[in-house]
Amino acid sequence: MADTALLPPTDGIRLPERPAATTTRPSFATRPSTATIPSTETDAAPHRFRMLGLVVVFVTQLMLVVDASIVNVALPDIQKSLGFTPIGLSWVVTAYALAFAGLMLLSGKVGSMIGAKRALIIGTVIFILASAAGGLAPSAAVLIIARIVQGVGAAIAAPSTLVLLMANTSPGRQRSRAMALFMLAAGSGGAIGLILGGVLTTGFGWEWVMFVNVPVGILIVAGALLFLRETDREQTRLDFGGAVASTLGMVALIYGFTTAAGTGWTNPVALIAFAIAVASLIALVFIERKHRSPVVPLRLFRGARNVAPLVAMLLVPAGMFAFFYFITLFTQQVLHFTPLETGLGLLPFVVTMVTVSQLVPRLLPRVGEWIVGAAGLFFLAGGLLWLSRLSEHDSFVTGILGPLVVMGLGAGMTFAPITAVAMDRAPEEHVSAASSVLQTMQQLGGSIGVAALTTVFVSVSATSGETGGVAAAVLGGATFVFLGFVLFAVWGSRVRADGDRTDAPAPIAH
Repeated sequence: MADTALLPPTDGIRLPERPAATTTRPSFATRPSTATIPSTETDAAPHRFRMLGLVVVFVTQLMLVVDASIVNVALPDIQKSLGFTPIGLSWVVTAYALAFAGLMLLSGKVGSMIGAKRALIIGTVIFILASAAGGLAPSAAVLIIARIVQGVGAAIAAPSTLVLLMANTSPGRQRSRAMALFMLAAGSGGAIGLILGGVLTTGFGWEWVMFVNVPVGILIVAGALLFLRETDREQTRLDFGGAVASTLGMVALIYGFTTAAGTGWTNPVALIAFAIAVASLIALVFIERKHRSPVVPLRLFRGARNVAPLVAMLLVPAGMFAFFYFITLFTQQVLHFTPLETGLGLLPFVVTMVTVSQLVPRLLPRVGEWIVGAAGLFFLAGGLLWLSRLSEHDSFVTGILGPLVVMGLGAGMTFAPITAVAMDRAPEEHVSAASSVLQTMQQLGGSIGVAALTTVFVSVSATSGETGGVAAAVLGGATFVFLGFVLFAVWGSRVRADGDRTDAPAPIAH
């Protein structure tokens, strides 16, 4: 969940035009991007072929999200095998998310130029090769490089998934159901990765958390070739300057956090990295103001009601990634769980989240995204706060089980409403770019969370032991999520099925 990639960007991809079904702005569940999506009613491909194509899309999305967390359970074994330092070990998680997030904005544009199906295949092939190299890695440096290349492959493949999903479904119930399954794959992938990682690490060794991607990726490539049709390509102007500035800014930001975690916040290298990050983001603003087809339209950030859900999507993964990262350290190094026991211990979280996420679509039309999302964030922050009370005397039942259930409840209620509100607030002509920014925010937030809270973990562990360090890091994660709750509760809004919005009242005004 940590890494829960919600909506890949579809910016700039032009598909065959179909007549508009309505003059009103459609709801998020069936609303197309600014690129027109073909109706599949006249698709010559048999219905079962299109269904198999959707399976390919779901499995691709699940694989990319799972890989952000599958290594977490294997981290202690990886550290022993390859000699990682505590700070260096965090890069096994951060490197993938950073490359994924850093290139996402650029890859969405590239995908529109080469075709969604082709981009998915190319990205998956890169992902397969990097996974094989990671499993065979003889040193820590090689594994980090492999994780970076995995992130590059994921960034190329991910923007195509939603485009291909919509190209292979008909508007209405079929597309709504497909979207629900897509969101479930994205939302549950992080937790599934931890369980699968435990099974593979215990049964076959940590290398298999990397090797498992090879057969899955081969099936994805074969399925894409057989069951997915290519989308039309478009000659679009590439905002290379914006992509470079945004990538450089994010890389420098995460590198600064990670360096500060190991050497202190006054380290010159960390300070230089932060300065580069600030300069790059300032340059990005000036570049995007002048570009006709920016990778980050500045209109997405006009007004608190536009910014709040985007920032919430940054803060929530910052807390959740940290939870997945540090809970695996606690269960294995303090409770002495095996990797398999650690993975299975997360089943209450997964079962609760999946169950609640299936009820949320029925709840949203009655209650609204603002209330459901705010409640989910409240429960998620509360579960993390409860978990931060861990002590070395706690067992799994007394210290972890209850918080897991509460967090599963919150996570199941959180991501779909935040995504719906963020997309609804986006200007009509920038809906595709908004989906790209959302997924980038999610990956970037996870990277920042792990890097920043590793600093907390290391400093507190030095004086209060490992359990104290884990508790402090989880408390930091709860703080991130609580800030997201405040933003969404104050500036959230309800999405209406007819496209009209009723802004929620600000609770602080009462």
